[in-house]
Amino acid sequence: MAINNAKHIVSEINGVRCTVIESGATLERVAFLSDLLGFNNLEVKEMQEISDIQGEEAKYTIGVTDLIFNPVFAIYERQLKTREGTFVTPGYWKQECVECDPRYWIRRRGAKKTIDG
Repeated sequence: MAINNAKHIVSEINGVRCTVIESGATLERVAFLSDLLGFNNLEVKEMQEISDIQGEEAKYTIGVTDLIFNPVFAIYERQLKTREGTFVTPGYWKQECVECDPRYWIRRRGAKKTIDG
């Protein structure tokens, strides 16, 4: 689920009804979100999506068992924290930066630290 769309999607993942956090995610993205959401006491479920294209990288659907959880509201209402104790910002959620300015509405110029390096 992109954080610019607050639509709440509930689906079944491995036999458990879940709030879908993101679909079409890479394995690295699943690892990042699983760690972040697990740290915030949410039970995470993931499922590999079936692809008809040979040689394509595997895509995953990730969800949480809390059916009323909405990541958009959780981010902008500052309900999620990082392991460092700071609040999750939209930039951190999108993996655009590690030390993100909590004032998400301000776009800064210059070099940004990214999570990938």
